[in-house]
Parts: sequence; structure tokens; C-alpha cells
Amino acid sequence: MTDWNPTQYLRFGNERLRPAIELIDRINIDSPETIYDLGCGTGSITAILQEKWPNADVTGVDASPNMLDKASQDYPELTWQQADLNTWAPGTNPDIIYSNAAFQWTPNHELLLPRLLGNIKDGGIFAIQLPNNWSEPSHASICEISREPQWNDRLEPHIMENPVAEPLYYYDLLSPFSKSIDMWETTYMQVLTGDYPVLEWTKGTVLPPLLAQLSQEEQKDFIDKYKSKLASSYVKQNNGNTIFPFTRMFIIAYK
Repeated sequence: MTDWNPTQYLRFGNERLRPAIELIDRINIDSPETIYDLGCGTGSITAILQEKWPNADVTGVDASPNMLDKASQDYPELTWQQADLNTWAPGTNPDIIYSNAAFQWTPNHELLLPRLLGNIKDGGIFAIQLPNNWSEPSHASICEISREPQWNDRLEPHIMENPVAEPLYYYDLLSPFSKSIDMWETTYMQVLTGDYPVLEWTKGTVLPPLLAQLSQEEQKDFIDKYKSKLASSYVKQNNGNTIFPFTRMFIIAYK
């Protein structure tokens, strides 16, 4: 898999941080001993988890060496672990498994999420946030362009059509293993600046695995096509800013 670019990802650090903090604020537990942050990225959320529960052992887990390098530089006092979330298992049964915007990158939710919940101590919490914006032009346009014949054979294996199911699916999936579940969705009306801010947003997430399959000339062609679609879908406001609606799903399962 193409590695992450921390600098590009953090161009919208505040917008990416807000849902993570809102998920943390809804976690209701006293004095957890062990916490894992899955898909920790650059570690800023892991540090917030440690700040909220200073007596807990908090470990950030991510598959990206680049992200973990940034995390260990910025937060050397915290514990970091490189692992594939599809196969990762905790060293000790935790009180909290937390994950902000990571499981859209992992397949087989029907197996993975119950397995992770099963590793949590009784009385513990499984708290996750999933981006649920896949049908919006920002993401649907990428799929459409990727299926053009000049590069579809190379891009098809890397297209993320819709890796996140509907909320009711996750309720039925996790409720047999939970005492209770708190679920909600929020659509953030994100105010972005710049000429093509939605392009810059997706350059930090879904675009890199696709662009990595193309030549430089093809990358330019792809991005030009994408810019054209974005210009008609996300028209600038009167003050020059762009409103980028983004829906996110939140799930807190109490075991």
C-alpha cells in the first residue's frame, strides 16, 4: 500500500481533529488502565487520549512508517507500534480500543470489528469513527474518473467505492457482543480556503494509492479531470471560501 504523507494529511489538521475529539468526549468510563488508538496516524489523538487518562497505558498503532516517524518525533514519551490492523491483536486486553477514521481502509468489517470488540475487557469500550462521505462528489468523482478506459485496468483494484456500510448494519454487527451502543452521524460543513481545497483534502487520503499507479503525465490528466468536476460540485462562496460537507459515523459499543 502507498505510504501516507503526514504533511499533506495535516493540511486540514483542525478539521480532521474535531470529530476525533468529539468521539473522545462521548466515551464514558472511569480510570481505564489500557488504551489502544488504532490507525493513530501522526499521534495527535493518541496524545489527547493520554492527556484525558494520564494514568492509563496508551499505545498508538498504525501501519504507516511515515506517520509513526512523525508521531514518535512529536510525542517521544508515548508508545508506538507498527502493525496491520487486519491482523493486529492487543498484547493485553484493553479497557478502550479507539479508532478515528481508520477502518474504512480495512476490509471484512463483519469479521474484524467483532474480533476487536471481543478483545476488550468486560466493562470496556470500543469507540470508532468512520467517514461516510463516499457518495458525495468529492469521492464519487474519483471512482468515475478511475473507470475511464485508459487506466481502469490499473486503477480498478485501488478504487474505494464505498467501504463503509449503513449505520444499522454496524448496530446489528456489534450489538450481540455489547451491553449497549451509542451511535450518531454528523455532517460537518467544513469551511476550506484555497483554489481547489477539496482536491488538497483528498490528496491526503484517497487519491495517493490511485495516482501511484499512473505516470506523471497521466497523473496530471487525472487531476485536471478531477478539478473540472470539483469546480462544478463545490462552487466558491461569495467570500472565496469553499464549503465541503463531510458526514461521519460514530459508534461507541459498551461491552
